[in-house]
Amino acid sequence: IIKKTRFPHWRETLELELDAEELSDEGTVIVEVWDWDMVGKNDFLGKVEIPFACMHKTPLLEGWFRLLPLGNNEADAGGKLGALRLKVRLVEDRILPSMYYQPLIELLVESVISPAEVEDSSSLTMLEEVTTVESRQDVAMTLVKIYLGQGLVVPFLDYLNTREVNHTTDPNTLFRSNSLASKAMEQFMKAVGMLYLHEVLKPIINRIFDERKYIELDPCKIDLNRTRRISFKSGVSEAEVRDYSVEMLQSYLTSIIESIVNSVDQCPSVMRVAFKQLHKRVEEQFTEPENEDVKYLAISGFFFLRFFAPAILTPKLFQLRDQHADTRTSRTLLLLAKALQSVGNLGLQLGHGKEQWMAPLHPIILHSVASVKDFLDKLIDIDHDIVSSVPQRAVFMPSVTVKEGYLHKHKAEGPQLLSRFAFKKRYFWLTSETLSYAKTSDWQVRSSIPIQRVCAVERVDENAFQQQNVMQVITQDNDGKLNTMYIQCKNVNELNQWLSAIRKASIYNERMLPSFHPGVHRSGKWTCCLQAGRAVTGCSRTHSAVTLGDWSDPLDPDVETQMIYKQLLQGTDKLRKKYLEMEDADQTSTNKEKRINPDIHPDGAECNTQPIKPSTSVAARLLVVIEDLEQAHATFQLREKEDATRVILNP
Repeated sequence: IIKKTRFPHWRETLELELDAEELSDEGTVIVEVWDWDMVGKNDFLGKVEIPFACMHKTPLLEGWFRLLPLGNNEADAGGKLGALRLKVRLVEDRILPSMYYQPLIELLVESVISPAEVEDSSSLTMLEEVTTVESRQDVAMTLVKIYLGQGLVVPFLDYLNTREVNHTTDPNTLFRSNSLASKAMEQFMKAVGMLYLHEVLKPIINRIFDERKYIELDPCKIDLNRTRRISFKSGVSEAEVRDYSVEMLQSYLTSIIESIVNSVDQCPSVMRVAFKQLHKRVEEQFTEPENEDVKYLAISGFFFLRFFAPAILTPKLFQLRDQHADTRTSRTLLLLAKALQSVGNLGLQLGHGKEQWMAPLHPIILHSVASVKDFLDKLIDIDHDIVSSVPQRAVFMPSVTVKEGYLHKHKAEGPQLLSRFAFKKRYFWLTSETLSYAKTSDWQVRSSIPIQRVCAVERVDENAFQQQNVMQVITQDNDGKLNTMYIQCKNVNELNQWLSAIRKASIYNERMLPSFHPGVHRSGKWTCCLQAGRAVTGCSRTHSAVTLGDWSDPLDPDVETQMIYKQLLQGTDKLRKKYLEMEDADQTSTNKEKRINPDIHPDGAECNTQPIKPSTSVAARLLVVIEDLEQAHATFQLREKEDATRVILNP
């Protein structure tokens, strides 16, 4: 719900999971727009319908779609209902059994475990060659997940970073492009450092949202009509607005910097080791005295400019807040993000830009440089071997509340109630150890479920309770008895977030169920499959994957390797032309030399025949793997219907 505007901008991403039968050409995605009323019924404003037949032909649709009335007759409305801007993407993949992806995994692992030379071509460098700028971020996150699953994320990042450092001659341009190395480090921090980021930033972000101060430094943007919160005087001057803004920004910025520089022990070990390796490579490459700060800038560029600053600028994208900031708060966050970027640059570019009105913050930025360098020195002061003794996946820290908020819990005890009265409002907290709830957030008595007892977290069919956005948390007690808690969320986004968070917290549990019932047991039978026994085996396969993208996903090696295969498949012709034709040319040249004299050049010097370059042999192996996977996909498509139903569809 967007209030107080006739031109709403939602900026929301909604993900709909569809079964294979739902993806028929007759199916349709319908987006409806309603006018929300606090009292009375909501008013229908229009709808957009997008047929699946259209999406199968064009998987990515983006633009303005004219709103239609209920009867779908645009002429009835005369085109006066307005339009809705949407981007709709259909992602449909056939995921093969794990054995088919193993050769590709082995080639990727080989690239970082035993590279002949960093400068030699490998499957990773070939992948980067065929990756488009638009897909580079997705490829980077996918590779991070693959190497996290293999326990090789630090060697993977070190391999990419070493190549990047070696190819950079001007230290001022180091990691400033959107190369695979830069994107991989960025996505790696999101994958393993998100809960750390929450622990460091969430208190100050919440304070900024709660206080909602009017803050502005740019003289061209100061609006004296919006300064009521600054003073009760009849009039406030621009100088007073500016002084007050400087005071508030200094307070916020000081809190942010202090929270970051005091967080060494909170930073995940694997992150610290990755930064230690990066520090080492940069120090080896740029040894000149005038480049003394480059080793700090390389780390702070990622840490401040690509991690903390973006989180401050858009807290919702990092799940620091449930909603986007309003215009006033957004401006405060933008100014703080700009200041923190200057901190990450160690104050080296202060006063050189166009925004001279940021000058009042320059003293606090320069004053923080020494503490930031000290923080970075402490950050990389860690034993490299410590990473091998702890899991490298994105696990939660016990002390951190991963997610909290009001949900509706189903009242299972007592007489059967009507569905809409059977759910009671409760405040829930999720940590890596417990899922607990109480009547309110400040209620003293809490009920708790140990996370280690969770064995499935799944959606519930709408017809089970005649309610939308219901999920179930299935637990197993010490006696082996299964218990189910039904929880209703307020919308599909919140449902996805809670499903993702609980699944991720329980990802290492040993007693996970292979199947579940998407319905509810009522009147002696399950509403989904009509089986009678309450303890009968579930009728649907459980899901270990979460429903959100980016950092929230746990590891799913088959899905991740399928994505890499698709990228390589698109660049097969380019790889074949560059590497196999080069190999043929080298072989032809070698044969000619052998016909002249296999051992001696015409000038009498000894001749050692050069073997085929390692890069070309890797290319040949990679192309064979791609062809094998392509053939496997073709084979699976021709199988009988009952075999095809076992293939996982991941929209």
